[in-house]
Amino acid sequence: MPATRDFPLLKTEVRLRAQEPKERPEKMRVANLSFRYAAKKAVDSVTMPFYERLITAIIGPSGCGKSTLLRTLNRMNDTIPGIIVEGKILLDGQDIYAPRFDVIHLRRRVGMVFQQPNPFPKSIYDNVAFGLRINGLAPSRAELDDRVERALRQAALWSEVKDRLHRNALQLSGGEQQRVCIARALAVQPEVLLMDEPASALDPISTAKIEELMFELKKDYTIVIVTHNMQQAARVSDYTAFLLSGTLVEFSPTPQLFTTPADLRTESYITGRFG
Repeated sequence: MPATRDFPLLKTEVRLRAQEPKERPEKMRVANLSFRYAAKKAVDSVTMPFYERLITAIIGPSGCGKSTLLRTLNRMNDTIPGIIVEGKILLDGQDIYAPRFDVIHLRRRVGMVFQQPNPFPKSIYDNVAFGLRINGLAPSRAELDDRVERALRQAALWSEVKDRLHRNALQLSGGEQQRVCIARALAVQPEVLLMDEPASALDPISTAKIEELMFELKKDYTIVIVTHNMQQAARVSDYTAFLLSGTLVEFSPTPQLFTTPADLRTESYITGRFG
């Protein structure tokens, strides 16, 4: 049974980490990043790292720029008219906004799971196989079968669906649908997994399964999660960033941020005085 620790300010428990986060190298970094929707600045001069095979949570009140920041990490905002991006985002030291950087390749390396489960109106199998097929990553049916099974196992869903792979994914429960979406992202073997409020639409049991899954996945993946649920951030993350009005107020190891925050605004937010 993992050890737990009380967080006095948050009134919750979190798992103690066996390995100190500082021992991990950086997988990604945002450097002096600003993002505008036309005249509105949604992210303002943010600099922070994302460490390899650790979970980083981004918290803050609604409209603070959390999801916008997350979507810059795989350029999901590119199709929005009038956006302006300043600064750099580095993936293994390479700027993903450099003119010749391959965006399709980027999205294979940096996968994403959204707030609402969004499986395609296809079978469970075809949902997970979708990215493999369009990217030509499984040349034979045997290899395709193997990678679909592997992704479903990674998403802790294989035992539940192995006998109904050709059933429509929309017939699954909300929690199962979200794990199909996670399996779909994992099938192409990304290096980073972005999760935008992945459990906010789910019941407590499904939420617990998603959180347990994150602990397993960070053995192989760098995970960045946006959440409005501070208890969830405390339970699952190794590092936490607090955003306010597009500005990074504080970034530190999760136990430190929730027990001894360096900024009064952080303490006010996590104790419920605003937000």
